[in-house]
Formats: sequence, structure tokens, C-alpha cells
Amino acid sequence: MATSVLCCLRCCRDGGTGHIPLKEMPAVQLDTQHMGIWGIGVATQKVNLNQIPLGRDVHSLVMRNDGALYHNNEEKNRLPANSLPQEGDVVGITYDHVELNVYLNGKNMHCPASGIRGTVYPVVYVDDSAILDCQFSEFYHMPPPGFEKILFEQQIF
Repeated sequence: MATSVLCCLRCCRDGGTGHIPLKEMPAVQLDTQHMGIWGIGVATQKVNLNQIPLGRDVHSLVMRNDGALYHNNEEKNRLPANSLPQEGDVVGITYDHVELNVYLNGKNMHCPASGIRGTVYPVVYVDDSAILDCQFSEFYHMPPPGFEKILFEQQIF
């Protein structure tokens, strides 16, 4: 069953995915409430949200629950073995239109990944009874300088 992800929503159940448009340089955080299969990152509109784990094609760049960052079915980087997210940890990401960076409990993990091209959207998915609390604003940990909450694009008539 798919679950849409919006600002400050809990993402749970099996097979939940979602995305919202990005503007500027955003930061996203999630609180891992119950471990299972999950991922967080960015994706283009062409990504198949029904085929998880994401990161299998050129349309998504994600960090998976095992700490590996994938794009185009290639492992681009990996969290240090002693820094894998555990239940209750806060995982943050920043994306500057080139690199995706990962933070664990506010600490930069220094494992950037890149390769995705075009307009991207934040993406979060869950499966196997994972529960994630997603924060797109009002973060648990302050984003690094130059990054802020997701701003929604607006059209002015």
C-alpha cells in the first residue's frame, strides 16, 4: 500500500513511497522509529516509485537502510560500518544540485554521492514494517550553513 509523504508525516506500512518538488538547496531528516527496509534521497519524476529499493536506475540517488548510497544500480558510497543508522537515530540529507550528503544524528558522515541529473524531488520509501518520521522543516538537528527546509515552488499569476 503506497503512502504519500508530506511535510512532517509519518511514513509507515509496506511499500510506502512519495515525493514533493524541491526548490533551492534543501535538507530532509527522518527519525528511524522501527527498522525495516527503507531509503531516503532524491529522484526525478521518471523514477518508478513502485519498484524498491530505489537507486536501481538513473532516476534515483538514495541511501538505503544498510548505509549504501546507490545510483544507477551502482554503489556510489557507503556509511562507515560503525555508523549505520539504528532504531531512534536521526538521518539527514542535503542536496546541493550536485552532491547528496548524509548526516547521522547531526554529524556529517563524509560520504557524498552524485550522478543524478535534471530536476529532482526528495524521495522516501519504506517496506518490511519500517516506520520513519519525516521532517521537511523544524528539524531535530540544524542543517549545515546554506541549507534550509524545503521550499515549495509557487506560480504567480
